[in-house]
Amino acid sequence: MGKGGRHITTNQAPLSVFGYCVGNDVSARDWQLATPQWVLGKSFDTHEPYGPWITTSDEIGDPHRLAIRCLVNGAMRQNSNTRHLIFSVWDQIAHISHAMTLNPGDLIYTGTPGGVGMATRTFLKAGDRVRCEADGLGFIENIFEPE
Repeated sequence: MGKGGRHITTNQAPLSVFGYCVGNDVSARDWQLATPQWVLGKSFDTHEPYGPWITTSDEIGDPHRLAIRCLVNGAMRQNSNTRHLIFSVWDQIAHISHAMTLNPGDLIYTGTPGGVGMATRTFLKAGDRVRCEADGLGFIENIFEPE
C-alpha cells in the first residue's frame, strides 16, 4: 500500500496502491489443518517471502493482466493470469479496509491459481526449489527446508 486508509472504496483503491511484487503464499498444511482457522499454517517466520523488488503501480498499469506461474524443481505447477482472480485487487482492498486500517507499506497477497500441492497431493520435500514469477514483476526462488 502506498496510501493507507479505512473504508476505501473500490473506485479509490487504485489510488492507494504503491506497487506490486511477487509473493509466495507458503502453507504448512499440518498446522493449517490442525484448527478451523488457517492463519497459523501461514504464519511461520520463513513464510510469505516476496520480492525481488517492488514495481510501482504506474509501471504496471492494470494489475489484472499479468501472467503468473509457480514452478517446483523446474516443473510447472501453476500457470494462470491475474485476470482470473476471484476478487479483483480493487475489491480486495475495499473489503479488507472495512475490517482494518491499511497503512503505507502493508502487503496484501491477492490469491493463487489452481495447482497447489494440497489439491494435487504433491507436497514439498526438503531440497525442493520453488520459483514464483509474474510478468513485469520478476521472480523469487526459494529452497524448501524443514525447520
